[in-house]
Amino acid sequence: MTRFLFIVSMVLCASGASAQQQPGHDACARDVTRFCRAVMNNGDSAVLACLKEHRARLSKACDKVLTEHGQ
Repeated sequence: MTRFLFIVSMVLCASGASAQQQPGHDACARDVTRFCRAVMNNGDSAVLACLKEHRARLSKACDKVLTEHGQ
């Protein structure tokens, strides 16, 4: 679980999110565990790619965070 939280934080930071935008991290946490568990250990880019692949199934909050960060 700690690795997962680190990955989501890194994905959001890589896309320009600041440390103050913790709600973005929380918004995608459930989606990552639901759709991208298999790639969580493959690096941040793999998790981001997975989220994009499942875009239509993501929560509205996670989709909004990705959109706001140009993803």
